[in-house]
Amino acid sequence: MSPHPRRFVAEPLILVMRHLEALLPSGPVSIEVPDPDLGHGRYPGERVEGGLVHRPLRSWCDLAEGLSCRLRTPRGVDATHVRLTFEPLGSEASWHASGGARTEAPQERYGASSDFARIRKFEDAGFLVPWLEAVGRLALPAGARLLDLGVNRGDELAAFAEVEGVRFVGVDHSASALAEARAAFPDPRHAFVQADLNALPKDLGRFDAVVSVGTLQSPGVDDRALLRQLVQEHLEPRAALLLGFPNSRFRDGEVVYGARVRNLSEPDLSLLVKDLSFYRRYLHQHGFRTFLGGKYDLLLTAVRAPG
Repeated sequence: MSPHPRRFVAEPLILVMRHLEALLPSGPVSIEVPDPDLGHGRYPGERVEGGLVHRPLRSWCDLAEGLSCRLRTPRGVDATHVRLTFEPLGSEASWHASGGARTEAPQERYGASSDFARIRKFEDAGFLVPWLEAVGRLALPAGARLLDLGVNRGDELAAFAEVEGVRFVGVDHSASALAEARAAFPDPRHAFVQADLNALPKDLGRFDAVVSVGTLQSPGVDDRALLRQLVQEHLEPRAALLLGFPNSRFRDGEVVYGARVRNLSEPDLSLLVKDLSFYRRYLHQHGFRTFLGGKYDLLLTAVRAPG
């Protein structure tokens, strides 16, 4: 890291970016930039007192993400500038890999002792806030019966706890993750079932809502056949769905925006868009209204249209 960070005052952001790109291959890079707090109410690029160019902290966070970096906590330098340090991220999380030798049982790739279990997505506002907004669109009735496909340890179910008398049925292939879900929701009205999503138990029954986060696009899951089965066999007449599609990856403890297709180094949303188009078209044909939101997970909400 350079002992004398370069100070920027009013230079275009592209010049700041090029400076960082040139130095990051050698490790973390620090720069001094106008304090974002001096520009309250200003747009990015507007001038503030002293001829400084304002850029909000969010802009620097976005730049760090775009450069595959971690942005360390800003440190004040003087009355006008703060020091920002951009640290290159390490490798992608292990569960993104599709091949290679694995020592754990396939069912426990996402189990309680896996690297994946370190993720608490709903402790990240980028996941939590859109999820709560989507949950609010479902407007579940008291006593609703909810099916969670790929429930894992059930983190997403906490958002439904305020629904009076709600009953959860969670399905997953990991026994250890299901054990954590049962511990988190010990009420006997809830049930957690170990099963393959391609072979759901025949006695599941029907539900007022179905949710699934980041599971339908998993390798080996026939998501389109599963969607048809849900709509035809497991939904009450006025049921709703909330489906999450990953639009991010994890690197060195950080979430990075954009889904990446196997064998491509850059994010490519084309397959995700194709899948979402199918889902929306199919659900519209079966009387649902849909809404697409979210950020790091794209969240498709579907509710039955009146009539």
